[in-house]
Amino acid sequence: MLDRALTQLPDRFRHSGTPILVRADGAGYSHTLIAAMSAQGLDFSVGYPVTDAVRQAISTVPRHAWQAACNADGGLREHADTMEVTALLDLSRWHTTCPGMRVIVRRELPHPGATLDAFEIRDGYRYQAFTTNTSRGQISLLEARHRAHARVEDRIRTGKDTGLGHLPSRHEHINAVWVELALIAADLLALAQTMLLTDEPELHRAEPKTLRYRLLHTAARITRGQRRVFLRLAQDPRARPSVPDLAADPAPGLTSQHHPGPHQPLKDHGDTRHRAGAQSRPQTSQDHHVRVDLVLGSS
Repeated sequence: MLDRALTQLPDRFRHSGTPILVRADGAGYSHTLIAAMSAQGLDFSVGYPVTDAVRQAISTVPRHAWQAACNADGGLREHADTMEVTALLDLSRWHTTCPGMRVIVRRELPHPGATLDAFEIRDGYRYQAFTTNTSRGQISLLEARHRAHARVEDRIRTGKDTGLGHLPSRHEHINAVWVELALIAADLLALAQTMLLTDEPELHRAEPKTLRYRLLHTAARITRGQRRVFLRLAQDPRARPSVPDLAADPAPGLTSQHHPGPHQPLKDHGDTRHRAGAQSRPQTSQDHHVRVDLVLGSS
């Protein structure tokens, strides 16, 4: 699965020296996977089991060793703290395959209805841990970076809305084709939101149903001429319900145009007609890793 995920990255990220971060939950904590990521020079952030050794380390450190946790935007996260326990654990079996492994723990007041073990009930906190080989950065920011892996839950939910929630047949080969098509649809929606809808807050994080009625049902047609490919959008607002201005950032290889009505001449759009991909938006985050999130199931 890791190799398949990496092959989907554009070549400009895979072969340009840009650091790649692979994130996974506790199901990804295996010697084989972590050793493979370390051997390929990848940064990783993987869930770590809260074992008796981790609980002993938590009980050993003083209270002032905990640092305030933060959110992805750098703001403080209320009632949450982080701490590194690498020096308090026996990681000797990792020294050969991953000498730079670190283990970081987060504690947070449990939300109502949370399932706690006896250790957590005694302390009044819920504990979670993860391991990473990133050597730089504050542990609170590394923990917030790892927690952002939870976005895969959104992709799982949207995948169910694009066909993964219901299989059409009792025959395996038919369902296999269905799953492949559903995954292609989920990828196309994710790419559209990432490449085209970054300036549309409502659509950038919209669910498939919203995208279906506000974007995918838009009346348009693709035409070719002047050695270019044009996407012509209807000007009739009844056929073009609240879609973003795709002329500002069309899909690669497309030139966007509004399609005139049946009795209107074709207008010259001047500067609004241009190639996509001519320039890319700069990253605003200080962490310039290319992120690869794995969805793994424990057996």
